[in-house]
Parts: sequence; structure tokens; C-alpha cells
Amino acid sequence: MAQEDVFKKVVSHCKEYGFVFPSSDIYDGLGAVYDYGQNGVEMKNNIKQYWWQSMVLMHENIVGIDSAIFMHPTIWKASGHVDAFNDPLIDNRDSKKRYRADVLIEEQIAKYEEKVEKEVAKARKRFGDAFDEQKYRETSPKVAEDLAKRDALHERYSKAMNAMDLDELRQIILDEEIVCPISGTRNWTEVRQFNLMFKTEMGSTADGASTIYLRPETAQGIFVNYLNVQKTGRMKIPFGIAQIGKAFRNEIVARQFIFRMREFEQMEMQFFIKPGTELDWFQTWKKTRMAWHQNLGFGAENYRFHDHEKLAHYANAATDIEFKMPFGFKEVEGIHSRTNFDLSQHEKFSGKSIKYFDPELNESYTPYVIETSIGVDRMFLSVMCHSYQEEQLENGETRVVLKLPAAIAPVKLAVMPLTKKDGLPEKAREIIDELKFHFNCQYDEKDSIGKRYRRQDAIGTPYCVTVDHQSLEDNTVTIRFRDTMEQERVNISDLLGIIEDKVSITSLLKKLK
Repeated sequence: MAQEDVFKKVVSHCKEYGFVFPSSDIYDGLGAVYDYGQNGVEMKNNIKQYWWQSMVLMHENIVGIDSAIFMHPTIWKASGHVDAFNDPLIDNRDSKKRYRADVLIEEQIAKYEEKVEKEVAKARKRFGDAFDEQKYRETSPKVAEDLAKRDALHERYSKAMNAMDLDELRQIILDEEIVCPISGTRNWTEVRQFNLMFKTEMGSTADGASTIYLRPETAQGIFVNYLNVQKTGRMKIPFGIAQIGKAFRNEIVARQFIFRMREFEQMEMQFFIKPGTELDWFQTWKKTRMAWHQNLGFGAENYRFHDHEKLAHYANAATDIEFKMPFGFKEVEGIHSRTNFDLSQHEKFSGKSIKYFDPELNESYTPYVIETSIGVDRMFLSVMCHSYQEEQLENGETRVVLKLPAAIAPVKLAVMPLTKKDGLPEKAREIIDELKFHFNCQYDEKDSIGKRYRRQDAIGTPYCVTVDHQSLEDNTVTIRFRDTMEQERVNISDLLGIIEDKVSITSLLKKLK
């Protein structure tokens, strides 16, 4: 199945099975804004819990906060967002559609890489077992030509972005003959900068109102509170502050479902360290965060680091962890060495000292910071895309199954009475009443057992239990395992021991040690 078709099916599946709905759906929706349904919110909360516990429970020197969305407007002047939080945008005059110029060019770079991979794939098919991929990549004229084009474009693009040369970005688009996906033409406008922050007003009257911003990131709430946390928690450097919260960006080119939205959620941790140790800590957190992702079992080959060509004004090192989505490798987490820029700026703009006094050195200094930042919604999408599978069964039927990590699945156990009579529903309810305190259970009595299994497969439920007439006699039930569809007769008293450890966040955390 083409990857584009997989993505369309995932989007459709999310709505059909209560994971993600278009926001304001009965009013025909609101662009790039989505609501999480009954299964989506459970899964999203499980992802957040996995992250939070991996940070706060597993590190004695990391604590959490929850800062306000509304913040003093000078904070965003100090952070650089008022002056520099911009995207380079370009319009196609024929389609009237607007695009990010940098994204158009990055997609063109990716096309050269795709050409190389297609050439390698054709050669692999032609030569079979005798194929030497490394030698082919080194000696193929066609591969060399595409790589040379990619490298030249990459170098030119990097220089333009670092200089934020808008005229050069447009010229690259023209020279590469990049067309509008809608109109198919190259009738482009000039490239312009567009600030992404939402504005609103705070105050009881129009005359007395002051302009404030919806936060475009959660990091600044940590920075302005870092000294409060350090003093009240008696924290010693190195230490971290974690936060999960909503952020808002007026994305003009919002697309690819929940990958790029205007209202989204972030999981961020800012790690405060001694100046001069930042690059060592940067490498440490790169390894730690990659291990967290790969711990879900989606395969190391589906992840990669992508070092930033253009560093933000506050950073001296930056990389992204990218996951292989159906539409290519895309960023799910950013890791940045932010130096002491943010704290120094807030000290300057507030006029208050927020330096850290180091008792070991007997001196005060402004800490450096390593940031790890995940988009919860992107993480959710990566899990959905990898878990969605269509399987051909031996009887010729097809089943759609979400092979979610058990600890992330929205429902852990479905309990099904074989019939709606003879005391079977009551027995099923007894089981749920006992287990619902340990993990999320669902009672399901509608339709045939086969249809109920398919329904639970589609929402990723790892375990199903069927209560039949034998259950009333000997207190045994049939437990079905989602991934293998194998069934086993077990005692009701053994269910908690069979299921609990495998579906708990703790089971994931233990594998991280």
C-alpha cells in the first residue's frame, strides 16, 4: 500500500474510532484545529504520563511546574518572539495558496534523496543477492548526479536561511522550478516574513486594555520561574524543570492532519547546568531522549537525528529526533543547547537578578540550558501511523488492527459476555468491577464475538476476555491476545497478574533503566 494511502486511512480511522475529530465539526470545522475523542484522549494522556514519569520519577534532580498561558507581554520581547518569531511565506498567484518557502525547498531536497533511494531499490531488484549497495552508491553515475544536485541545493539553502535572505529563497524556488501543488504553475510572489504569535487583549475596557500574546511555546514559563523553583526546592545545578502545556501558533501553512496545528500541546524540559558543560550534556540528553523513543519498540531504523543547519539565535547546538511518518522523516522532538540567552534576556528586561549562587564555587552565574521539547500531537501521530496495520487472515478476511504498545493503548481490557442472558453479563461486570481500579476496562456485549474482537482490534485493545457458561461453573474465562489472536483459558483470579504489569507505564519505564 502506498504511504500516502496509509496516511489517509489513519486520518479516517482516527475519526471513525473516536481518536481525533475536526474541531467544531458540526460547523464544518476550523482550519488546523482538532479535538481528541474518547479513545484519543486516553492514548494522549498515556503518552504524557510516559514522558512525565520518565522525567520526574526517574530523575531526582528534575521537577515539574504548570505555568500560565497568559504571560507578561515583555517576556515575549525579551525572548525574541516579538521581533524574530517569523516564517518565510510565499504565495502562488494562480492558486491563491500560501506556502512556507523553507518547506518547499526542503521538500525539493527530499525529492533528490527519494530519487537516489529509487535507483538503489531498482538495482537491488535487478542484481538480487549479489547486490553490493555501498559499491553501487559509490559508482553509479545517476546516484552521483542526484547527490550532487542535493548537496548543492542544500548548501545554497543553508546559506540563504542563515542570512534570512528572502530574495535568495525565492530565487532558489524559481531555479529549482518548484511548482504549486494546486495550480501546477511557478507564478510566485516575493517571499515575506510573517509573525506567528496570536494577539489578544487583557482589560475591562477597550481604552484600558493591554495587548498580550497566547504563548507560542511553554519554555518561557519555565525560565521566568526557574529561580522560584530552585530556591523553594533547594535545587542544585544540574537540575531540570519539566512542563506539559498548550501552545499556540498562527500557522499559515497548517497541514498533514495533527502534525502542524494552530493549537497544540508540548512536553518540555529545561535542564540548567554550569557554563562550559553544555555540549557534554547535549550529547547525554540526545542519547537519553532517543532511548525513550526507541523503547516503544517501533524499530531503530524509523528514527534518526537531524542536526540543524541554521541555529536559532539562542542556541550553540541543536538537533531533531525525526520519525519515519508516511510522508517522510519528520521532527517529533527537538534537543537544543540554548546557552544562557533566555535567562540573561529576562534578567536584562526585568531588571532583576536571577543568577544562581553555586555554593561549591562560592560564586554566582547565569546557568546554561539544555532543552528537550516534544510535540504531544506529533508523538501521537507517529504512534498511530506505525501501529495501524491491515492484516490478511488465513480465512481470507482482512482485519484492521492498531498494534499499539500495551501501556499506550486507550483501553487495556475488553470484557465480553458470550450472550446477554443466563447470568453472563453479571459475571462480566464482576470482572470489570474488580479490575477497573488497576487499568482502563471496557464492557462490550453488542454484536457477535467476532465483530467485537474486530472492534477492539481497531482501537488497539491488547486483551479481550470472553465470559461463557463454563465461567459460571469454574471461574475461568478465555483471554485473547490482540497481536497473535491466540486464545487461552485462564482463571479469573489470574487476570490481574497476567495483564497489569504489561499494560502499566511502569513496564515501559523499567526497560529504560
